Amino acid sequence: MGEFEVACAAGSLRLDPAEGDIVHLDHRWTAGGVDLAITFTGAHLLHASVAACVLNDVYREASRLGVPVEGVRVCADGGFSESWSSTGIEYTVEVDSPEEEATVEELIAIVARVAEIPRALRHSAVVTRKS
Repeated sequence: MGEFEVACAAGSLRLDPAEGDIVHLDHRWTAGGVDLAITFTGAHLLHASVAACVLNDVYREASRLGVPVEGVRVCADGGFSESWSSTGIEYTVEVDSPEEEATVEELIAIVARVAEIPRALRHSAVVTRKS
């Protein structure tokens, strides 16, 4: 794992507690909930928002398309400059499904286009303090 890597997983691809600090959360798309391997820092939370959004959208889009999904694991990581500007966030997606590989790849491609948090970050969200 990189310095700021997080992993978010559900179903048959849930995390092993030996993988680090694991937080378990209820999830509307999975009966067993979601595991999140994370260290509590702002950098990790930023990356976790990407991983969680992608995982959630895999389940949502799979349901919409009728693609059975038995498990999902998303890992997200990235770096920061000396002034703490993000140098970018990369993520990987693993989907456990009985469908053909091409169908799963198309599902992942759709999610890459529609996932809200990655889309917002790609367009440089403005963050301000409200007084």
